[in-house]
Amino acid sequence: MGIKKIGLQLAVVFAAFTAHAQNPIIQTIYTADPAPMVYNDTVYLYTSHDEDNSTWFTMNDWRCYSSTDMVNWTDRGSPLSLKTFSWAKKDAWAAQCIPRNGKFYFYVPVNHHTLGMSIGVAVSDSPTGPFTDLLDKPLVHSGNGDIDPSVFIDTDGQAYLYWGNPYLKYVKLNEDMISYSGDVVEVPLEKEGFHVRYKDTDKRPSAYEEAPWFYKRKDLYYMLYAAGGVPEHLAYSTSSSPTGPWKYRDTIMPVITKGGAFTNHPGVIDYKGKSYLFYHNGALPGGGGFNRSVCVEEFSYNEDGTIPRIPNTVEGVRPVGTLDPYQRQEAETIAWEVGVETESSVDAGGLYVTDISNGDYIKVRSVDFKKGAKGFEADVASVSGGTIEVRLGGFDGILLGRCEVSNTGGMQSWKTSSATMKKVKGVHDVYFVFKGGDGPLFNFDWWKFKN
Repeated sequence: MGIKKIGLQLAVVFAAFTAHAQNPIIQTIYTADPAPMVYNDTVYLYTSHDEDNSTWFTMNDWRCYSSTDMVNWTDRGSPLSLKTFSWAKKDAWAAQCIPRNGKFYFYVPVNHHTLGMSIGVAVSDSPTGPFTDLLDKPLVHSGNGDIDPSVFIDTDGQAYLYWGNPYLKYVKLNEDMISYSGDVVEVPLEKEGFHVRYKDTDKRPSAYEEAPWFYKRKDLYYMLYAAGGVPEHLAYSTSSSPTGPWKYRDTIMPVITKGGAFTNHPGVIDYKGKSYLFYHNGALPGGGGFNRSVCVEEFSYNEDGTIPRIPNTVEGVRPVGTLDPYQRQEAETIAWEVGVETESSVDAGGLYVTDISNGDYIKVRSVDFKKGAKGFEADVASVSGGTIEVRLGGFDGILLGRCEVSNTGGMQSWKTSSATMKKVKGVHDVYFVFKGGDGPLFNFDWWKFKN
C-alpha cells in the first residue's frame, strides 16, 4: 500500500501534513496487533497484516520489523504465513513471539479447516524466521473464541499462554513450549477484576473484550487488553499471582476518535531504560477498521506501579540511539516514507525498496555523521533511471547532493551508484527524495556514506 496509491493530490497533502510524524511507524503496508519483543538489545516487532482494501479482517501472513533506536524500523519481511500451517484455512490474526533456550516460539490464532479458530505454535532458530509448525496440528482448541494469544515466561521458569474473546483462558506451557500440562482454565470475568462494560450492547459480564497482553514488572503481574464494547479502548488489571485473582485498575488509552479503528491491541516493553506502549489505529490514507496501522508511545509508570492515561499522538517517540551512516544500511530501514513499498528478491539478498516514483521519499532519523561525510553510494537496479536527492531536515530541506541512477540493465540487475556530497557533521534526519520521469524509476537495496 504505497501512499501514492490513494491519488497524487492527497499524497502531496498527506506528505506535507505529516512532515514531523512518526506514527503510524510502518507506512508501506497496513499492520495491526503489535507484539514487540526485546532480544539481544534489539526490538523485534511482530504484526499481523491487513490486506489492502479489506472489507473484513482479510489477513494472510505475519510481518516482522526490527529497531535499535525506536524510530527507524527495518522491514524483515514475512517470517510465517497461513501456508506454514497445513491445517489452517484462513485468518492470520494477532500473534506473539517469545525466545527460550536459543529458539523462538510464535503463537498464532488461525481458522482450522474443521475446528474453527484455534491456537497454533511455530518454531525458529532466528527471530526473523522462517518458522516451522512442528506439531502439524493446533496446540490448543477450546472454543470459537480462541484468538489473540499472549505468552509469558515467569521468573521461576513457568510459561503461561493466555488468549480469548469473549472469554479469557490460560494454560501452563511445558518447558518445550509446544505442549502444556493440566487443564485449560477460564478466568472469571467479574466486575472486581475486569470492570463493567461501558456500553450495554450484549450480555458479556465485564469490560474485557479481547487482545490480552500478559507480563510481569517487579512483583506485579499485568493483564492489558482491549476493553469494550465497540469501539474498543485499552484497559488493564493486575494481580500478585500469574493466574489471578485480578483487580481492575483503569483505562490506559481511551477510544481513538481521530484516525481510529473500532479495535485496538496493546503490546508493552521496556527498552533502554524507557517503557513503551504499542497499539494500532486507522490513521494512514485508506485506513480504518479493517486497514489498521501500528503506532507506539512512550510512558512512565507511576511510583505505585500503576499505568497513567497514555494519549495517542502523531509525533510518536524520540530516538534512543543513532544510526551509523558509514555502515551499510538497508534501504528498507525507514522512519517515514511516502509512496514506496518493499519486496523480497534472491538477487537483492532479501528485502529492498520498490515502486519508487517521482516525488516519493524515505526519511531516516537520527543519523550520526560524527566529524563529517563527503560521499554517498547506493545499490540500485533500474531500466529508466532517475535521481536520489540526499537532503537534511525535510523532503525539501538542505540538499547535500544528487546520486544519479542509470539504466543497470534490469530491475533485478544491481549496481552501486556513487556521488560526492557536501560535507555534513553531527546528527541529522536524512531524506532520500526520488526524482525522475513517469512510472517506476528504480529499485533501492542499500545505502552508505563515505567520510
